Formats: sequence, C-alpha cells, structure tokens
Amino acid sequence: MYTPEFAADPHGTYEEMRRRHGSLVPVLLDPDVPATLVIGYHTAVQILHDPERFPADPRRWEERVAADNPVRPMMEWRPNALRSAGIEHARYRGANVFSLGGVDLHGLRTVVQDVAIGLINDLCQAGEADLITQYAFPLAFQVLNTLLGCPPEIGERVAKGMASIFEGIDAEAGNAMLAAALAELVLLKKAHPANDVTSRLLQHESGLDVTEMVHQLACIYGAGIEPQQNLIANTLLLILTDERFSGDVLDGNLAVRDALDEVLYQDPPMANYAISYPPYPVQIDGVWLPADQPVLISMSACNNDPAIASDQRAGNRAHLAWSIGPHACPAQSAAYLIAQAAIDQILDALPEMELAVPAEQLVWRPGPFARALAALPVTVPGSPPIPLR
Repeated sequence: MYTPEFAADPHGTYEEMRRRHGSLVPVLLDPDVPATLVIGYHTAVQILHDPERFPADPRRWEERVAADNPVRPMMEWRPNALRSAGIEHARYRGANVFSLGGVDLHGLRTVVQDVAIGLINDLCQAGEADLITQYAFPLAFQVLNTLLGCPPEIGERVAKGMASIFEGIDAEAGNAMLAAALAELVLLKKAHPANDVTSRLLQHESGLDVTEMVHQLACIYGAGIEPQQNLIANTLLLILTDERFSGDVLDGNLAVRDALDEVLYQDPPMANYAISYPPYPVQIDGVWLPADQPVLISMSACNNDPAIASDQRAGNRAHLAWSIGPHACPAQSAAYLIAQAAIDQILDALPEMELAVPAEQLVWRPGPFARALAALPVTVPGSPPIPLR
C-alpha cells in the first residue's frame, strides 16, 4: 500500500483484494509494517463500534517498530483522543468536543470567504495555477490557524512538520518540528488566552498539561490541513472532469454539497485510517487477527463495498469518511462547511476555470493513508479581482 502503483489505482487494488480475501485483507503499510485492512462495510461498522476488542492504543505495537519507520508518526501513541482508549480517551475527547463546539460556524464561513477572496485574486493575475499549493493548502492552513489562534510564523513550522509526517519523508524530524511549534503555541495561549480553540482546550475542566495540549493540537492540525486540502482538491477535480457535475454544479442543478458527498464516498481524503490494535487475538468474519497488529479501516473500499452499492450518492451521508462510533470526527460540521465555502467561492469567481492537463496525467501521491493529488493544475481566464469587504 506504500507503492506508486497502489496510489495510481487503489480502487482496482481494492477489487482484487475483495476477490482474493473477502472483507479482511493482509497488507503491508511499509516493508516492515504488516497490518489488516478492512474493506467490508458491515465488518468495519462492527469494529468501529467495538473499542473493547479493537482499542486505539498502539503502545504494545510500537515496541516492535523502529523509531525512524516512515509510517510510525501517523500511527504511534500520543496522549490524545485518536490514540487512546477507555478513561483517557473519554477525557481527551471531552476536551476536544468542548473546544471545537465553541466554533461559530457562521463566523467560520466568513473567515473562509475572506481567505478565499485573497487567494482567488492572486490566481486571476497568474492565468494558471496549481489549486493545491495556491488554493486548497493555503486556505485550509490559514483558516485553521485562525480557528486555533495560531500566528503565521508558528503555523508555518506546524505545516512543514505535518507534511513530513503525512508523506513519510524525514517523518521523525517532522514530528520533532511539529511538537516544538505546538508547544510554543500552547505557552503563547497560556499567557494570552483568546476566543479560539487552543484557549478553550486550556480552559477545559480536564486540566490538560503542556504535553497533552501539544498532542491534542497535533491531532486537530493533522485532520485540519492535509485531509481538508485533499477534500477540497478531490472535489474540484470531480467538478472539473465529471460531466454530471462540471455543467450542473455551475448551472445550479447540482449543488457543491452533492459533489462533496460523491467524493466522501468515492475518494475520501483519508482513504485508509481509523486504526485499532487488538490486545489479544480476535476472530471476526471467521478470520483470526493477531494481537498488537494494526487493523485499518479502508473508508474508501468500505464505502464502495458491493454489499451496500447504491447509485444515489447525493445527499447520502452513510459513508465512513468521518469514521463512526467513539472515535468519529468531532469537527465534521466545520470541515464540511470549510470545503463547501471554499469550492463555492472559487466556482462563483472563476466559472471558466479548466483543468490544464488531461485527467489521466494527474499524479496521486504514494502512501497508505491518504488519497491525495500531487498537483491540480488549471488554467484561469483573466478576470477582475473580487473586492474585499
């Protein structure tokens, strides 16, 4: 699952996996990291609702994995809700739900629109652009920094560290860079609290210390930059290339949210994740899964399981893109709003935007976890800049 061949055609690979193995597939996330990939929808739902047999704590697994393994930073234990179980999970999740629940969604839409206008005005002058590096990434980055009250100079180090972790390139150094930058943000907010997610985390009754704060923020940044930019980019690709959407979205017959729902089914930005680590051998679907070996949910393969096949994706939110159960994403409303507002804004401003290369020439970044384009080049007809409010 770490090869360029898998990245180029994951759906073909999932079909072959299903034919050979059924719902549970032995895979390699890295040459030294065996795991089980869950590609059956109903099996995934069962696992995601069973934290006793499938807890998210990886510490016993880590004992057998080298510190510099490129996938380890995406999987290792951290004192946060994503990598904890039992009482600690409840404590961390409560703090996250509280801090994210204070986000004003109406104000968030305004933030997205303001950031988008500045980026679109730069695109208008260029005539051509990569919608990932010049729109989706900086938009997700700037919006998340605003939500967390993070100054740009700290945020830039966060983004570099997070990119290294996701790509598995010098991931250990990226992990260290991320931790140092987030510790600086925590100390800043301790001294100068404000109405932002970081300050609310510090104010929560769970009394998170600096180390715990760093890891809650790492989880929020991990979900809020890479997956967010990939959701925006994957949806824009669908709209630019699929005739069901390319004309109808702009004509008003289909909404951007319909394209988002299609992407969350077909190519969710986190294609394979929601990792658990059975503490003892577990039997499910007639298969024994070994103790302390990762079990990943393939949100992408499960959403496209023939057992739940449907031609109606628009408005259908039964997909697993946000996960379900006790580890379901607590920020999905905000993430969906950011993506929809960002896409609405650029389509309204640049309705004649076109893909600059044939779709089959686009390159998908290798890696077992994300469904991410390396670039999304477009041509942008010259247009007058959008006035700032």
